[in-house]
Amino acid sequence: MIGGAGEKKTLCTVARYGDLWNTRGTPDVLRRKVEVLERHCADVGRDPTTIERTVGCNIFIRDTQAEAQQIFEATMAANKTPMSRVANDPTIWIGAPEQIAEQLIEARDLGFNTAIAEVAAPWDWETLERLIGEVKPLVDAV
Repeated sequence: MIGGAGEKKTLCTVARYGDLWNTRGTPDVLRRKVEVLERHCADVGRDPTTIERTVGCNIFIRDTQAEAQQIFEATMAANKTPMSRVANDPTIWIGAPEQIAEQLIEARDLGFNTAIAEVAAPWDWETLERLIGEVKPLVDAV
């Protein structure tokens, strides 16, 4: 597994040697990185579908976007992480179950069949339970 998204070196290395590729970002970011990886694969004569794609994401789920945002901010405060450092981080997915499912479905449509969810301490059990109990069935239904 090679993790990263650097378009010149990392994705070229993934195209040449990777069995698995882990990266992070919104579906739009993932789409761009897939295009770059596919160009590198073409350059080295490799079928890009032979590389398993995984997406890493920090997920915060509540009934509404606003409620999920509050939990995200509280988690960052508990970890002494400045909001200025993470406010526009495309690896942080915040929203209701339907919103998170939509992002996972878009990632899956780009070939990312595995999501690696990161949950910071203090553990957000509600997000984990809703990811398994609500989001996964929504993704599986499509």
